Amino acid sequence: MTDSTFTPRVFSGIKPSGGLTLGNYLGAIKRWVDMQDGETETIYCAVDLHAITVWQDPAGLKAGTREIAAGMLASGIDPEKSILFNQSQVPEHTQLAWIFNCVARLGWMNRMTQFKDKAGKNAEKASLGLYAYPSLMAADILLYHATHVPVGEDQKQHVELTRDIANKFNNDFGVDFFPVTEPVIEGPGTRVMNLRDGTKKMSKSGESDMERINMLDDADTIAKKFKKAKTDPDGIPETFDGLNGRPEAKNLVDIYSGLADISAEAVVAEYAGAGWGKFKPALADLAVAKLAPISDEMKRLMDDPAEIDRKLARGAERAREIATPILDKTYDIVGLLR
Repeated sequence: MTDSTFTPRVFSGIKPSGGLTLGNYLGAIKRWVDMQDGETETIYCAVDLHAITVWQDPAGLKAGTREIAAGMLASGIDPEKSILFNQSQVPEHTQLAWIFNCVARLGWMNRMTQFKDKAGKNAEKASLGLYAYPSLMAADILLYHATHVPVGEDQKQHVELTRDIANKFNNDFGVDFFPVTEPVIEGPGTRVMNLRDGTKKMSKSGESDMERINMLDDADTIAKKFKKAKTDPDGIPETFDGLNGRPEAKNLVDIYSGLADISAEAVVAEYAGAGWGKFKPALADLAVAKLAPISDEMKRLMDDPAEIDRKLARGAERAREIATPILDKTYDIVGLLR
């Protein structure tokens, strides 16, 4: 468990490669907005250094970073309540990552399934950054002594690595300096799947635009994509258990659940026995009602990139106020002259 001596603090981030999707919104940003109104300090980041583990077009990376920021702001992240910045403006992230590269063990890194998934058969051609990025992710989190990290199920392994690094650092140097961070995985819609294949996660890099809802899609496009989403011959079952083994059906129910802020069981109870001809238009209407205002505000914000840049720079200043003394103390513990 996290040591009670650490101030409760949340850190999480999104990689700005490609555009924002409904998966980013329901799986992350919507939950972040809710968290910023509690007692816990909240720090949110566009993790642009993680994006360059594979080659990025430089202009596209800048545009993507601004889109991530616009999406967070439009969804309700308040830069007065939360710290919002892009990772590369806080150099302490990479400085702490090097320390953690020297703490983490090769065996730990070799167990990271995401590297195997992303590198595939061409692992020898993958960048060192892609292999080592879980160490940078640990630095992102522990640089702020974050006690909790809201993540998708697919990132839970990286939080477990962060815990291993924190424990090993503390044990190696005989200190109780880094908290053992807790992953927070909860709520409906935390893992949004592909609209054409319910066994795959909704992704910015998928082959077809019809398999995802982009946060900048207009109302007509959102409605069209849901109405054409893959389903099966059976409609909404009488009970939630009736969705077992039906990934596309379960995905659409989960998305409705996340957008409506009700449980998936409640969605099934409301639409039990209904066919897709009834459910999919209702889902499309709900999605348009929830997402169109966010899309409109994102577009307004992106028309003023200088204002986005100003907000990110101010957030980076606030982030460094926390990060710098933690990195300085880390250097002292390790024995690095400053």
